Amino acid sequence: METRELILDATGKSLTETTRPRGKNDIGMVAWLLTLYTPEFPDGREIIIIANDITFKAGSFGTREDTLFDLASKLARSKGIPRFFFSANAGARIGMAESIKALYKVCWKDETNPTKGFEYLYLTPEDYKVASDEGSVNAELLVTSTGEERYVLNDIVGREIDLGVECLRGSGTIAGETSRAYQDVFTLTYACGRSVGIGAYLVRLGHRTVQNATHSPIILTGYQALNKLMGKEVYTSNDQLGGVKIMHTNGVTTPHNHLSGIYSILEWLSFVPAVRRGPLPIRDLTGVDEIERTVDFCPKDKSTQYDPRALLSGKVDEATGKWVSGLMDKDSFRETLDGWAKSVIVGRGRLGGIPCGVVVTEVRTSEKVIPADPATPASQENLMQQAGQVWFPDSAHKTATAIKDFKGEDLPLFILANWRGFSGGQRDMFDEVLKFGAAIVDGLVNYEQPVFVYIPPFAELRGGAWAVVDPTINEGIMEMYADPQGRGGVLEPAGLIEIKYRKKQLLETMHRLDDKLKQLTARLTELSPKEKETEGAKISAEIKTREDTLLPIYVQVATEFGDLHDTPGRMKSVGCIRQVVPWSNSRKFFYWRLKRQLAEFTLRRQVVSASAGGPRATTFVGSEQVLKGWFTEAVNGGRVPRQQNVSVSELWSHGDSDVLLWLSSDKEWIASRVADLRQGKMASQVVEIGRKDPKAAVAGILEVLNLLSDKDREEAVAALRRGSIFHK
Repeated sequence: METRELILDATGKSLTETTRPRGKNDIGMVAWLLTLYTPEFPDGREIIIIANDITFKAGSFGTREDTLFDLASKLARSKGIPRFFFSANAGARIGMAESIKALYKVCWKDETNPTKGFEYLYLTPEDYKVASDEGSVNAELLVTSTGEERYVLNDIVGREIDLGVECLRGSGTIAGETSRAYQDVFTLTYACGRSVGIGAYLVRLGHRTVQNATHSPIILTGYQALNKLMGKEVYTSNDQLGGVKIMHTNGVTTPHNHLSGIYSILEWLSFVPAVRRGPLPIRDLTGVDEIERTVDFCPKDKSTQYDPRALLSGKVDEATGKWVSGLMDKDSFRETLDGWAKSVIVGRGRLGGIPCGVVVTEVRTSEKVIPADPATPASQENLMQQAGQVWFPDSAHKTATAIKDFKGEDLPLFILANWRGFSGGQRDMFDEVLKFGAAIVDGLVNYEQPVFVYIPPFAELRGGAWAVVDPTINEGIMEMYADPQGRGGVLEPAGLIEIKYRKKQLLETMHRLDDKLKQLTARLTELSPKEKETEGAKISAEIKTREDTLLPIYVQVATEFGDLHDTPGRMKSVGCIRQVVPWSNSRKFFYWRLKRQLAEFTLRRQVVSASAGGPRATTFVGSEQVLKGWFTEAVNGGRVPRQQNVSVSELWSHGDSDVLLWLSSDKEWIASRVADLRQGKMASQVVEIGRKDPKAAVAGILEVLNLLSDKDREEAVAALRRGSIFHK
């Protein structure tokens, strides 16, 4: 690791790098530019750390501290590198004008009895002259009835800095900067000490938070101040307000000590590119796991209660002691936000060494604890049961937050979808379940890396839950797949038949299929009017008995009939999923699909950039057809092998490894095609300038010719002579 401290220069408006001993800082904020040599980046990666110095005025935020924070954060954004904040502070700095405190006097209502109150504060003419020369006060001259001159204080400005609102203004500056930093680069906050006021807001604005388990509350106001505000002793410590028991349930990571805290930070960082939109940090799997292996863990049936984390990381078989593999690389999945909204699981893992964001549904019933508030004596702790496979307001919010975080980390996203829908009760509607469900859509609409929605074995995706992860939300980015045992539909089959296959229709089906009912019905219809009087009631009773006997099994038949409308085969046939992928083969399939998509997305962005504003301008979605055309040329030119019975279109759609091989082996030819697009765009821009002002265009061309070397100039003139301009 290499470190360079960042300090304010002599002007106080810019940063300069330095190397100096510890404790030499003269403000309560320090910052470093670090180069870390990690397994993912052995050549080094840069990060910026900003930290409060709690030994300097309790780590409070003054104007100079705010300036250093702001400039260091902007430097991280300009470089596109991760920015960390180590928070240990007392909030915005407060102070008083000590020079005036020693000078001011009081005009009492009764000089002999101060307890009756006072009228104003003032300075003597001598003291006022000193204070006014320093610009420390604003005052009005008052001459008393005895002729004494007094300067009544209107405003105390103070010659000292950082006394009040200027610190709040700086707090606003760094709050805005932190919000922008979260949008532009990877941000993470380590609450290693107390974080008060603006310090707490900076923690939240940075979103990703690690909070040390001891003596690191994240609070807006100290407990003593709150007790004074309420007029009674309600709280006994700041931990009651913002300790780990409170913040862990808000999605904060809570290590037990500083060592494990730093380990958590470095582990988190290992999933993040060195610079924003840079290459993903891919780990070598040699000796750890295999890429093209099967996924062995699988629930036995729909009713099986299991830990869905095993779908990702596998589990150790209790009987044999052997590891049963999951989708992700062995031991690579790291859950985050785990204390919050336990009905959904989010985290980061690796697939074939490639880092990914993951969202997976909890299938078991979870508990939500709402603590009692000491400020409300009548309140008590509430324990709420939350069913599995359902999005509640908190779990929908957690999902949307995770998606937003993953986007900022440039991670591809896997959603293992197993939701029956959103909770829609009165309390849930009051708690804004619709708002947070919509936030999931907002996050996916803006996603820029590949998103794979997969319905695992014996999972189901229904109703509004399907709607918020449907791939048409972000075409070209999102794709949906399903295991053969997965299901999807508006309603579950049991609910569907209540509406679309009611008892009357069940009876019609019975009479169509059951031989005994057919016989009884035929006998009844064949009876003469006289026979109906004697035997009709008996046969009708037999029919009714037979119907009642068969009804339960025909309800099952109808349920199966409804279930067959929800199969992946139908989803594929109507174009709602891209492909049916068996769970056991999903790792191999998604590895190659992900690797191909990452390479293709990089090229597609180059195509969009190179063609923008030109005659062949295209969108990100449209750029796929450009690449498909190039791929067709490569196949027809013999640069990509294919079997005789496979069409180019099939090879492009399903031959992920073939496309990936083409992208890596035909780089020079592809680069020349991108250059052609860029040249066409620039030529088009020159033509457009010529149409608007031909003389200016000619002057510009002459200026360009003068900038060229002699050889290049001769070639350019020769090209102009060959062009149509001299033949018209």
